[in-house]
Amino acid sequence: MRRRTVTAGSLEEILEATAPAAQAADQPQAPAPAARPAPSQGHGLRTEFEFELPRGYVDEAGTLHRHGAMRLATARDELRPQIDLRVKENPAYLSVVLLSQVITRLGTITDVHAGVVERMYATDVAFLQDFYRRVNSEGHTRAAVTCPHCEGAFEVDLSGGRLGES
Repeated sequence: MRRRTVTAGSLEEILEATAPAAQAADQPQAPAPAARPAPSQGHGLRTEFEFELPRGYVDEAGTLHRHGAMRLATARDELRPQIDLRVKENPAYLSVVLLSQVITRLGTITDVHAGVVERMYATDVAFLQDFYRRVNSEGHTRAAVTCPHCEGAFEVDLSGGRLGES
């Protein structure tokens, strides 16, 4: 087995470099698959989740952004940070890169990049890390909590509703 060395570049370059070789000319090629229509939006799978940050992100103009949306992560989203040089230099940076890829909107900001996540308060980043884990591992945004006064157990939706609202 030969080992192939790939330099860090874009994920597309790495995927192209490591793709299996084309079929030999003497082997018959399989027919191309027929084009399938785009899947309907009524498939019932929820792929984007709304959230409300505990503190909020303050942009350069001083505007506070608290409401946002995060989409489900793909395998590519999980793999891309592994080739990012910032992550290789500092593994703790992985969550910053990963969150910047899956947050689709933060207030009026639609281009959420690593610089935006870097400037968030630590409590908001911790909230987003937990939110990411919930929607991608558990498939929902509910959390079991216990009231500190009456010790009653109940569920809350972390996706941004105010406490006490249904």
